[in-house]
Amino acid sequence: MATTKSSGTTRLGRDSKPKYLGVKLFGGQNAKPGSIIVRQRGTNFVPGKNVRCGRDDTLYATKEGIVEFQTKVKKNFDGKRKKVKKVNVL
Repeated sequence: MATTKSSGTTRLGRDSKPKYLGVKLFGGQNAKPGSIIVRQRGTNFVPGKNVRCGRDDTLYATKEGIVEFQTKVKKNFDGKRKKVKKVNVL
């Protein structure tokens, strides 16, 4: 005979781990080759000079230098313009 009441299993309790997204190196900071600048889902920031985009849209430096963020107006194929946040390593 059980001394405590059986509680069974719960349907709750499943939670995903945090993904730690966001900007890792800010403007004016030094970047080494391979250092992650931005972790993101989708391309909120686009790669510029000496920056590459990884498989999961992570931006990382390809050369040593100083991180620089800039906003540019990009023209789409249909003629519309949109603002783009660009990341460079100079």
